[in-house]
Amino acid sequence: MAKIQTVGIIGSGQMGAGIAHVAALAGYEVRLHDVAADHLGRQVAKEVIDQAAMTAAIGRIKGAETVAEIGQCDIAIEAATENEEVKKSIFRGLTEHLKPETILASNTSSISITRLASVTDRPGKFIGLHFMNPVPIMKLVEIIRGIATDADTYETAVSFAQSLGKTTANSEDFPAFIVNRILAPMINEAVYTLYEGVGTVSSIDTAMKLGANHPMGPLELGDFIGLDTLLSIMNVLHEGLADSKYRPCPLLVKYVEAGWLGKKSGRGFYDYRGETPVPTR
Repeated sequence: MAKIQTVGIIGSGQMGAGIAHVAALAGYEVRLHDVAADHLGRQVAKEVIDQAAMTAAIGRIKGAETVAEIGQCDIAIEAATENEEVKKSIFRGLTEHLKPETILASNTSSISITRLASVTDRPGKFIGLHFMNPVPIMKLVEIIRGIATDADTYETAVSFAQSLGKTTANSEDFPAFIVNRILAPMINEAVYTLYEGVGTVSSIDTAMKLGANHPMGPLELGDFIGLDTLLSIMNVLHEGLADSKYRPCPLLVKYVEAGWLGKKSGRGFYDYRGETPVPTR
């Protein structure tokens, strides 16, 4: 089994920074386009980790100005936006800089690992590592093998994810894998329930929190995930499985077209610009 010591991460948004955070805390040397100090600071504030652990972890995270630096790591994880062409472009650009033993991984939440692997020079060393958001808190990593992923790559990926303190679940390479195959249609159905006037934002979220014991209502959860990401996942499901039950709700499409993407943009099914979130419908 391959030994992982250095972890390269492409994409320093919320997911990339979170992966850098947990990898550095686990003792790996990390190369990233941004330093995830804010993530670590929040865990210190909550007394999840101490200041010494934070200082040591930040010392293991180095900025990488070029993809060539990422290519010299033992594993390179892509954590860019949920867009197939963007991800393929990253892997095409990275391939020429890779050392022979580097494993490639995508943090995609829905896109075919087999298709992403096909644009690289090493489909056998390519795997899906789907971390959940927020990465430092959520315990699950979905492990997705492409059709060409070899056994050593799979075993190394499982061992790596578990070394970060995560529990792994294996998924076959079908659209949206396990979590989002179930979760995204549920949120989409909640948007249909709103669209058809069955309930308001507040009543739908309250009903699911208190009636199904969900910690967060589906519309609030959609805002947290990002409505653009949710729409991308629904489109992958609809196109990949050719089943009308996965058709994205027209209201979801409208919100994304309006730039109301949820918490990250200030408005989604709730307006987050004031002191407390206010439903937008």
